[in-house]
Amino acid sequence: MSVEAREPFASLTATFVVLPIDNVDTDQIIPARFLKVTEKRGLGDSLFADWRVRPDGSVNQDFPLNRPDAVGARILVAGANFGSGSSREHAPWALVGWGLRAIVAPSFADIFKQNAMKNGLLPVAVAPAVADRLVAARRADPGATITVDLPAQTLSLGREVVARFDIDPFAKECLVNGIDELGYLLERVADIDRHEAKHP
Repeated sequence: MSVEAREPFASLTATFVVLPIDNVDTDQIIPARFLKVTEKRGLGDSLFADWRVRPDGSVNQDFPLNRPDAVGARILVAGANFGSGSSREHAPWALVGWGLRAIVAPSFADIFKQNAMKNGLLPVAVAPAVADRLVAARRADPGATITVDLPAQTLSLGREVVARFDIDPFAKECLVNGIDELGYLLERVADIDRHEAKHP
């Protein structure tokens, strides 16, 4: 058995990009024609492909992720019901592949939210007013930063805490320790063996 190596998620301070559009579905995040692969490598290049590239093949310079000030951003601030549509796991794969570690939005589709946390991507649900404030801050200053403190479950704009967020305790433990569900089980092999020995 092999366990995927992941970067532990503790406190992340980074620049961010904004996509304040509601109901962004998984087919927009990663179009179906890119789903013929069974591994994650390279999917980041196809993130939002139909929005990042025009029908004539030219790059859409107006799309937020294509702008020079998006380089190095690790957080996306999105609209409500982000990740709706099909349950494809390729959507968080593509987002992580592009370099994102957290998505901040007023709400998420349930299946996308679960898939994201299983793949090292933190979905942070905030009140619509907080999301609007982040969008306004980014438009005023492309170099603005957000801090997502997962252990404390807080979101800060600059030095100001602007929201506290909920997360499933098991998903939090996996993200903080940089492990997936298999890794969690393997860390407890000794406990499992002791239990099995008591119940032959």
